Amino acid sequence: MSSQLIKDNSIVDDDWRQIMPPEAEIEVKKQAGKVVIFKLTGEDSLTSEQIEKTTMPKEGKLLLPVKVFLHHQDNLKGRISNQEIGIWIETHEEIESFINQIEDINNLPCIAVSTKKFADGRIFSIGNLLRMKYKYKNELRAIGDVLRDQLFFLKRSGFNSFLIRKDKDAKDALLGLNDFTTPYQGAVDQTKPAWKIINRN
Repeated sequence: MSSQLIKDNSIVDDDWRQIMPPEAEIEVKKQAGKVVIFKLTGEDSLTSEQIEKTTMPKEGKLLLPVKVFLHHQDNLKGRISNQEIGIWIETHEEIESFINQIEDINNLPCIAVSTKKFADGRIFSIGNLLRMKYKYKNELRAIGDVLRDQLFFLKRSGFNSFLIRKDKDAKDALLGLNDFTTPYQGAVDQTKPAWKIINRN
C-alpha cells in the first residue's frame, strides 16, 4: 500500500507507529436529539484501565497516547533519548493539562494531533499553541480526518506533516499545500502579514 504521509512537501514512508489504547465502553451522549460528535475540551480521553492495558512494542518508533506516555515516561527515558518515542493527542485534550509533566517537549521528535472530524477547528489552535507559546520545534503531524482542503491552513498553523485519510489521494492532497500563494495574515509559517512583505513601489 502506498504511503499516505506528506512531509517536507513530499509523500514519504511513515517510520512511526501510532499506538492505540484498548477500547472502552463508550456512553453515547445526546443533545437535542442528536449525537454529540465532538468531545468537550478538557474531557477525559482515557480511563486508568485503558492506560494500564495499553501495550507497547519494545522496538521501533512509537507515537503514544499522551496519558500513556506520562504514565510510563520514567521507564522510557532510554527510548526518548534515542528519538524513538513521540506522543499523540486528541483535539479535546488541553495542552496545559500535561505540558508541565514533560521535562522538555523538544525531546519528543514527533507530536501528532488527531482530529475526529475535519470540521473540528481546535486542531489549528493546538498547532499555534505548540509552535508559538510552547516553542515546539520538531515534527508536528496532523492525523485523523485530514483532507486536502485543510492542508494549507494546517501548515499555516505550524504543522509540517500530514497523514491523509486512507480513502483519499495523497498525491492530490499534496497539491493543497500550494492552494494560495500570498496569504494576507501573518501566521506560524510566516509571521509578517502580506502588506509588510510585498514591495509597494
